[in-house]
Amino acid sequence: MLVAAAVCPCPPLLVPEVAAGAASELDDARTACRDALGVLAAARPDLLIVVGPAEAEAEGPYPAGATGSFEGFGVGLSVRLGSPPGDTAPVGRRLPASLTVGAWLLDRARWSDAVVEGLAVGERLPADSCALAGKELAARADRVALLVMGDGSACRTVKAPGYLDERAVDFDTTVTRALGDADLAALNSLDASLAYALKVAGRASWQVLAGAAEGAGLAGQLLYADAPYGVGYTVAAWS
Repeated sequence: MLVAAAVCPCPPLLVPEVAAGAASELDDARTACRDALGVLAAARPDLLIVVGPAEAEAEGPYPAGATGSFEGFGVGLSVRLGSPPGDTAPVGRRLPASLTVGAWLLDRARWSDAVVEGLAVGERLPADSCALAGKELAARADRVALLVMGDGSACRTVKAPGYLDERAVDFDTTVTRALGDADLAALNSLDASLAYALKVAGRASWQVLAGAAEGAGLAGQLLYADAPYGVGYTVAAWS
C-alpha cells in the first residue's frame, strides 16, 4: 500500500556540478526536494520506488543497485539507486536521466531507510496503463513510498526549450494544484496529447502516482512551484 510520495522535478541542473555557475538558481528547488524526501523517510516504507520518464528503449524496471551517470552532461559523477542485495556489483542497464537525478537526490539525503528500486515510464504511456502500473507498484509491499520525478511544460517563455505556448501556464497551474492537493481525478484527467505538445516530461509519472494512491487516503502539501528557464517545476509531498 502506498504510504507516502514525494514529487520532484528531474532536470540534471538540479545537480550543482552540472549547473556549475548557475547552481544557486535552483537552491530553493533543492531545498524543497530535501524536505519532500524527509516526508518519505518519516513514513518508514519497506520499499521505495523512484518513478520517472524515459525514452522507449530505457523503459521498464530497474533493480536496487542500478547505476547512472552525469557524464553526458559533462560531469564525471556517478550515482547508485540504493544498494543491491548483499552489496553485490551492479548489473543491467544504466539509469535514464530522470532516475539518475532521483538517485542523486536520495544520495544527497543519505537515504538508507528502505530498499530502493526504479521504474522508467514512457512519456506517451496511456493514462489507463499508467494507473495500472501505479496500482501494481502500491501492491509490492505493505508500506510503499514513491519518489516521482517529472517536469511540467517546457513552453513557458520564448527562451524555453519548446518556445512559448500560451497553453503552458494553464496546464502547469492545473498540475501544480493537483499535486499540491493530491487530487487523483485531476491527475488522471490530464490530456496526454496536450502534455506531449507542451513537452511535459512528468505526465505519465504523475498518473502512475495517481494509480498508486487510489484508496490510500493521502493528503498533499505543495512545497515549491516555479518555472526557471521556462520549464514548470513542482515539488510536493503526500502523506
